[in-house]
Amino acid sequence: MLLPETDLKAILQAALQQGGDFAEIFLERRRTTSIGCEENKIERVTSGFDQGAGIRVIAGENTAYGYSNDLSRESLIETAILVGKAVQSQPRPREINFTRPKSRVKFTIKKRPDQVAVEEKVNLVRRANDAARAVDKRIAQVTVGYGDVIQEVTIANSDGTLVDDERVRCRLVVNAVATDGKHIQTGYESAGGHQGWELFESVNPEEMARLAARRAVMMLEARPAPAGKMPVVMAGEAGGTMIHEACGHGLEADLVQKQLSVYAGKKGQKVAADIVTVIDDATIPGKYGSYSFDDEGNPGQKTVLIENGVLKEYMYDYLTARKEGRRSTGNGRRESYQDRPIPRMTNTYIAPGKDDAAAILRDTKYGLLVKRMGGGQVNTTNGDFVFDVAEGYLIQDGQIGPAVRGATLTGNGPEVLRIIDRVAGDLGFSLGICGKDGQGVPVGDAQPTIRIPELVVGGILDEGDKE
Repeated sequence: MLLPETDLKAILQAALQQGGDFAEIFLERRRTTSIGCEENKIERVTSGFDQGAGIRVIAGENTAYGYSNDLSRESLIETAILVGKAVQSQPRPREINFTRPKSRVKFTIKKRPDQVAVEEKVNLVRRANDAARAVDKRIAQVTVGYGDVIQEVTIANSDGTLVDDERVRCRLVVNAVATDGKHIQTGYESAGGHQGWELFESVNPEEMARLAARRAVMMLEARPAPAGKMPVVMAGEAGGTMIHEACGHGLEADLVQKQLSVYAGKKGQKVAADIVTVIDDATIPGKYGSYSFDDEGNPGQKTVLIENGVLKEYMYDYLTARKEGRRSTGNGRRESYQDRPIPRMTNTYIAPGKDDAAAILRDTKYGLLVKRMGGGQVNTTNGDFVFDVAEGYLIQDGQIGPAVRGATLTGNGPEVLRIIDRVAGDLGFSLGICGKDGQGVPVGDAQPTIRIPELVVGGILDEGDKE
């Protein structure tokens, strides 16, 4: 515990004596390591330490937030008094008796990253860099990034919640750039999780780097993507970027309550095909978006958002749940003690179906097979999206055809969910740092192989196609 219970009670009572009907303190101690390799050399090896506390006071519809990196009792009581005054409410002091909620999941860390020598971490990055560069002489640039974080938190509030937690995450990212003097293509691969150094018992850095490099070279040799409306098969290995961006954000309760979501007011209504179920789950062992407790002290949980096509639930933090007189879904997250919590996804995915991935491909005579998604843009108000395809292939007579480059997918998230006609039983995860309101948090997303009968595919005009 980062502070004694007596100090936590004193800080919370000081906040309530100045105003407000709810007070919370979030204490954090974070240790990080970051290693980067560019231009065939280690460019940076950095380690960091940060600690601090965020204090929040809520009175009705008003919220005040302040933070300090001084964890002394006196400093935090002073901060609590200032934050309490800011809500301009009648003081509501009361006795606070702490209880500790139980976690729904336990994370076993076999080897903490702070027990691994920096030299070993640097060697892992070098191995990945060398493996990517050895794939092909057309690999012009390789960047490799390694990072780990050990985050200790103590969360206490005036309702009596008291939680201690430790989050340990490791991540490796490889980006390869290939060029033939005329075209430039990239290949990207990443791995990570709520895990320690044991991540690399199941993830081979060299093979991961070779995969990224091969993807860049293959896209260099690919033909320009066709344009027009066509069936799109999204492989499980593509990850859940589309479900995260085109659907997930629209199911976060703050956007719903502000009427900035296409899903606002649609709970209980049909919003997707019968075969589509969407889940957000913080309790999956080892995944990048998993945790025992959210950043408000609520146990992480599995929440069915859409079940057999019907919208069942949104993702709530304390404040959005309070507005509706209900309980949080354990989705209150923040980047650090300097940030107030907001509703955020954890590991969001389309649940596996009963179909066979190979059969979906065989039954699609023509279209686009997406094996890796790139970046994109989404309008959460209406669900419109545009995504890049990082690795795609033509489907010809139910078989995987030639690779294509420059493809984009344009459509509307809710409409796509409604017309999905095949869902396979596989499930492939991807990971990333999700940004919202200036905060980034680790997330996972996934989907099985699915088929979208018709989607607008944007292609490119190759130099050789010009008349």
